Amino acid sequence: MNKLERLLNLTAVLLDTPRPLTAEDLRQKVDGYPPAGAAFHRAFERDKDDLRVLGIPLRVERVPATDPPIDGYRIEADDYYLPDPGLDPDELAALHLASLTVRLDGLGEREALWKLGGMADGPEPGPERPQPDPASGAVTSIPTDPALEPLFQAIAERRVVRFDYADRQGGSARRTVEPWRLDFQRGRWYLTGWDRVREGERNFRLDRIVGTVEQTGEPATSTPPPSPGAQPRPAWEIGDEETVMARLLVDAARAETAARQLGPDVVTEPGRDGGTIFTVPVARHDAFRSFVLGLLDHAEILEPAAWRRDLVAWLEVVAGRRQLSDAASGGAGR
Repeated sequence: MNKLERLLNLTAVLLDTPRPLTAEDLRQKVDGYPPAGAAFHRAFERDKDDLRVLGIPLRVERVPATDPPIDGYRIEADDYYLPDPGLDPDELAALHLASLTVRLDGLGEREALWKLGGMADGPEPGPERPQPDPASGAVTSIPTDPALEPLFQAIAERRVVRFDYADRQGGSARRTVEPWRLDFQRGRWYLTGWDRVREGERNFRLDRIVGTVEQTGEPATSTPPPSPGAQPRPAWEIGDEETVMARLLVDAARAETAARQLGPDVVTEPGRDGGTIFTVPVARHDAFRSFVLGLLDHAEILEPAAWRRDLVAWLEVVAGRRQLSDAASGGAGR
């Protein structure tokens, strides 16, 4: 018997039991294990690790009426089986098309789609029908991150997580977060949630999470905001800085263009000379500054005053470098 067959049999036995089974129970019920002893324990430990790597929720519980206490194992069916979301054939076809054109590196999209109701191109693969390469024909692939799986689970279950988060100074701080949403924007994964320590909404880059994400099991209490849907979020809203409400004056010549870029949810008020004042939530200052610079002399930061001074200073530095470069070029040409 090969190892895959043994793992399948082990999974079936763990799913079928109403009570936790000891390692010795499983050795007797599952074919393919070595006799009792060190070889069996090594094989069983490897099998447990393999089940967890495959995402199978193996539970470890005390076996009732044992003294001294003995660990037992089982798989809860509600944890293992994917609930039926009630997708119709057109929705399944759309998911199938997405799995062919966009691939999540390291994840088996097709296995998930089989659980959702099967594939449009035939039955599940098996020994007689190998699984096709999910990358073949894909238009693009999206990188994954070790934090994705525990965060997806925490969002689905509305549970609190903890993790260490790196700051720009090279240190890190412990964060306790109620996760709301995961976004893939501009080549990176971001988590949006309620930071309990800072008592406010925050965005976190997953590649700056240090170590592993701890699932506390504690229920979340905050109310997530409405989902933005498929509309990409602007770069200045995706950051781990505290969100600041900036007021931006755009003159009449570019007000309509700015309104399209800022979106319909941004608060506006009339400005001088037919212009418009926009109140913009900003969680990433440098991205907002780039947006303002793109409007050239048609835009003016009103608040915060420190950002206005920062932009003026930044422009003066750039202008000074340009003058030095022009002077050096002129001198070289003489």
